[in-house]
Amino acid sequence: MTESWVNYAERIGVDLHLELSGPGGRRAALTRALREAVRGGRLAPGTRLPPYRSLAADLGVARNTVADAYAELVAEGWLTARQGSGTRVAERARPLRQAVGTPAQAPAHARGPRHDLRQGRPDASAFPRAEWAASYRRALQAAPSEAFGPGDPAGRRELRETLAEYLARARGVRTGPERIVICSGFAHALRLLFGRDTPGGPGGTGGPSGGGVLRGPLAVEAYGLGFHRDLLAAAGVRTVPLPLDEHGGQVAALGRERAVLLTPAHQFPTGGPLLPERRAAVIDWARARGSVVLEDDYDGEFRYDRRPVGALQGLDPERVIHIGSVSKSLSPALRLGWMVLPERYVEPVLAAKGEREGWASVPDQLALADFVARGSYDRHVRRMRQRYRNRRDRLVAALAERAPHIEVTGIAAGLHAVLRLPPGTEQTVLESAARRGIALDGLAAFRHPDGPAPAGDGLVVGYAAPADHAYGAALEALCEVLAAA
Repeated sequence: MTESWVNYAERIGVDLHLELSGPGGRRAALTRALREAVRGGRLAPGTRLPPYRSLAADLGVARNTVADAYAELVAEGWLTARQGSGTRVAERARPLRQAVGTPAQAPAHARGPRHDLRQGRPDASAFPRAEWAASYRRALQAAPSEAFGPGDPAGRRELRETLAEYLARARGVRTGPERIVICSGFAHALRLLFGRDTPGGPGGTGGPSGGGVLRGPLAVEAYGLGFHRDLLAAAGVRTVPLPLDEHGGQVAALGRERAVLLTPAHQFPTGGPLLPERRAAVIDWARARGSVVLEDDYDGEFRYDRRPVGALQGLDPERVIHIGSVSKSLSPALRLGWMVLPERYVEPVLAAKGEREGWASVPDQLALADFVARGSYDRHVRRMRQRYRNRRDRLVAALAERAPHIEVTGIAAGLHAVLRLPPGTEQTVLESAARRGIALDGLAAFRHPDGPAPAGDGLVVGYAAPADHAYGAALEALCEVLAAA
């Protein structure tokens, strides 16, 4: 027997691949193939099968062969046949992976922790589904046909124009759409700027084996995401830790590095904006050295007890690469971000991006353009700002009552707080939290391995991730752990 492809979407609305093989004649092979399609879930309960004549013609078998196979499966309970409604998959014929009486069990990694208090995670339950769906529909209806072709590596013009207006209004960024390149988030931006295999640009080559728009050494804050440091190391970029204090990176320590990566709006993870004097000083350093500042606009939109802090890029658009995304404000699942580039880096970044690869979804870009242009993004950010502020206040109040010996810092903005622990207790507290099903991060995990002396023991507690109904239980569990710390 040979394998046959059966496409009868016009009749039952699905495409089905039947492999007519194995021992026995055509009827046995067809019966076996249909049974496996039902058992494996490819034919769902209630699905109507094609008439004998149609399926027989598609398969090149006799009509009676199909009729006999159907009859056998009806007798076995896999199918049902009723006058006027044709032959259907029986409702009780559940796939093995969803057998009746056996609840589906997700793997442990899919079930996740009981209480998720990890940093950098917005409340997924708060995603504005209705407003996003409306923007998506409008964007698809209004999109020209060429939007679904190869397109522009810089990203859709509609989104770049909308972002230029929004970033100027909300973040003080000075740019036009021709300086904006759409990417899939901050990590993607780093890969484009420092990747080994990308063409060299005006900043030279990255790493010992060449490639990259920028090259190291790159100064980074002494505490930051290890994932980003690992990504840079894989590209052959040496990172130099920059000391930190309560006012952000100590930029006076910058030396002969070719670039520096900062989180000036809200230092991650310790908290606090970069002092105005240091903002001016790092721009002066970049001008004097011919270097560039990479601005990770982390949590720039979520501030609570302080006045808004504008983007560093506004001080010198030719010396700062401003990088942002919607991963905290909307959802990391969207994979949408942007780089606002000095003019000299635009073409090298586009060359690094390439003609076809590494693009964010065009329909998502168009939807975000509509979402921002109609004010839906501003309204969502304001709602979430209030929600996260309330969460932060509940965290601070709960700790003041239940664990007053724990100092809470870095809470004027962002989606997390740093809880200072007694010396030598960080690992013990993390283990105790894990036993209670609490997922959170220790401060030590974010320290650069070559950085100055550790800033002490602590926890980086994300108060955004749990849904509203689950937040109280998460706080209660956390306080139980910290009361004994």
